[in-house]
Amino acid sequence: MTAQARAAVLAAAFLGMVFDGLELGLMPVASLAVSRSLMGDGYTPEWGGIWFARFTAALMLGAAIGGIALGDLGDRVGRSRAMGISILSYSLFAAMGSWAATQEQMLLLRFLVGLGVGGMWPNGIALVAECWPNASKPLVSGIMAAGLNTGIFLLSQLALRWPITPDAWRWVFQLAGAPAMLGVLVLLLLPESPRWLENRGAEKSRTAPIIGLFKPDMIWLTCVGITLSCIPMVGAWSASKWMIPWADDITKATDPGYKAVIQGWWSVGAILGSLAGAQLAHLLGRRLSYFLISLAALGSTMAMFQLTAPLEAAFPKVVFLQGLASTLFFGWLAVYLPELFPTRVRAAGSGLAYNSGRFATAFGVLASGWVFAYLGADYPRAGTAMAWIYGLGLLAIWLAPANPSVRER
Repeated sequence: MTAQARAAVLAAAFLGMVFDGLELGLMPVASLAVSRSLMGDGYTPEWGGIWFARFTAALMLGAAIGGIALGDLGDRVGRSRAMGISILSYSLFAAMGSWAATQEQMLLLRFLVGLGVGGMWPNGIALVAECWPNASKPLVSGIMAAGLNTGIFLLSQLALRWPITPDAWRWVFQLAGAPAMLGVLVLLLLPESPRWLENRGAEKSRTAPIIGLFKPDMIWLTCVGITLSCIPMVGAWSASKWMIPWADDITKATDPGYKAVIQGWWSVGAILGSLAGAQLAHLLGRRLSYFLISLAALGSTMAMFQLTAPLEAAFPKVVFLQGLASTLFFGWLAVYLPELFPTRVRAAGSGLAYNSGRFATAFGVLASGWVFAYLGADYPRAGTAMAWIYGLGLLAIWLAPANPSVRER
């Protein structure tokens, strides 16, 4: 593969992840405005939180299914083709959200958006890893993971310039449909992974890649990948993300742009965390780095909900630190998951592990919605209760291989 082709692969995959991040960051900043608009007089703060949880759970459930199915598709028909399909899916269904007339319609569309969101990660990571085999793995993996949070940051800046309110929210869904153009270009022009092409020609196994992950020689690695992916994913969406609707609820009447400011602080920290997570995995070793990241995520999330609050001077700074700490996981996963699985099932394995975390997140977020309602629509108490999921990482990492190596099996 030429240097020009490798550069095109990296650019397309990075942009795909940026727009993936835009989709992930859309509802945290827009959810309460959408609910106030569509529910009218039936809206209450409690229902706003419950619908935020439902929208998030629908996206995560779709992402889990899409990541597994489209990761498997990437092992069958090629990484670039599956990546193009993923981008088209999340873009077109997001654009349809601008015509939603009920909460139920929006809920269905968020699930459909999730299908494409889930497929982007395993195919993009596998494509870049296989097209840049001699590049610094921590650097390339960190850049890819940072793409997600770059998308969230860009969305926060747009929402700061044009606040998302109950009277003006449909524009952001129309904007979210623009990446469909990238999906078409990827399908038509982006080169395929040379490693995938070689393995396709060398191996004519009739076994579906996803089935191979549950064979005796793979089942333990599959379980490890699922567990280590579930913890940061459930923590991020069941605990961390409550800070944005919390800020929105407090400042909606006085400063509708404040929620975008807070999302911006979080996403800047998250960009740095995504880059640094990959480096920590390389410098400190896979186990120790995951342990320390779990400790930092737990502590910073507790501090965000218990030691400060929206509109206090310290709040944006603590949000920044929480964004950095909690996203160190995803730079770490971008390094660890591809090396955990052999080439023939790499996209399927990474997709299953990462997106099983989204299955768990879908149920975790619904549970956090119930906790939120049970605690009387108290955002900090709900966030604190769910933050303990990060504590599981302190124990789970010691069951994982310290330095997994990929062998062509």
